[in-house]
Amino acid sequence: MSDALYEVLQLAGILAFAISGALVGVRRRLDLLGVIVVGSFTGVGGGIIRDMLLGVHPPVSFTHWPNLAVAVGGAFAVFFIHPGITRIRYFEVVFDAFGLGLFSANGAVVAFLSGESPLTAILVGTITAIGGGVIRDVLVNTVPGVLTRELYAVSALLGAGIAVGIAALDGSAWLGSLVGGAAAIVLRLTSVARGWHLPKPRFSGPGEDPSADREG
Repeated sequence: MSDALYEVLQLAGILAFAISGALVGVRRRLDLLGVIVVGSFTGVGGGIIRDMLLGVHPPVSFTHWPNLAVAVGGAFAVFFIHPGITRIRYFEVVFDAFGLGLFSANGAVVAFLSGESPLTAILVGTITAIGGGVIRDVLVNTVPGVLTRELYAVSALLGAGIAVGIAALDGSAWLGSLVGGAAAIVLRLTSVARGWHLPKPRFSGPGEDPSADREG
């Protein structure tokens, strides 16, 4: 993968995740600093986790200023030009899907090219993709979407798997990143539109449903 293409994919993923995180911050009525913190951590969090898994110290986002600049700039822009509150959820899902796809495929290819096995590379790509979203959800005190949302981790696994498969078969890392990322984005958005979920526990009555419990 050329350095220029890697940089574009990396910054595009950071920007998409930063925007999704900032939109969550706006929806939660955080102040300017809160929106920037949530957006920035969402944008660079996955890449930092990837670098730690691959033994890159310090993580690239700590030394490569464009990564943090794009994350902060995206979050700052969202604070001032975000759409109407009724449409924020839609944009949040779209940008989150793009970040998920780009980070899953790109992270997997980076791991594969660094000498990791295909399985390890797929897992690294998946963790990279879901890492930023988990950080975002924890910061705003929400159950991480990877545990509840429509085919979230499955989409990341698909994107990472396709990216590594293409890179391993013909050595085309950039093609693997693009095709794998696109596949993850399409599956994620389709699962949201159609309401696809993995199976969840079934309860025979209201008394057996933990969600029905109330304190006091």
